[in-house]
Amino acid sequence: MKTTMTIAAASAALLFGAGAAPAHVTLDPPEAAVGTTHKAVFRVPHGCAGAATSRLRIRIPEGVIGVKPMPKPGWELEKLHGTYAQPHDLYGTPVSEGVTEVAWSGDLPDDEYDEFALLAYLSSALEPGTTLYFPVVQECQDSTARWIELPQAGHGAHGHATPAPGLDLTTGR
Repeated sequence: MKTTMTIAAASAALLFGAGAAPAHVTLDPPEAAVGTTHKAVFRVPHGCAGAATSRLRIRIPEGVIGVKPMPKPGWELEKLHGTYAQPHDLYGTPVSEGVTEVAWSGDLPDDEYDEFALLAYLSSALEPGTTLYFPVVQECQDSTARWIELPQAGHGAHGHATPAPGLDLTTGR
């Protein structure tokens, strides 16, 4: 029922609100189970105000570990490493540091779209029934789109002009 309502709301937004707000970077699939490996695909539908996208940066939230971004032909890949707020278990091995940001640099014309993927483990420390947000910065020639807005507790991402892509967490399989 929830999925049907979400699809209906998204369809209505596409039909009636296409000109009201800019399309944003989205995450596919939009849900994943805690304690599993997940392939996250970030879809970039356009550039910034008519300019080509030259760089896409994704901040990795706490609890997403063992991150392996997918290289893209023609794009330079960068991985920023850092220390996690707390140690996590990665298939029986404790880890306390890893990739905390991923960036691709290249050229994506405004009239084309592309997808940027990474593989990661969703730590069992994450809470099912919550949404995990991945702030994204989309850099273009003379401007930047910051898809970083997080909803307030109890409110969805609706109404935000620049929402961060979200991943709904479910129970492990």
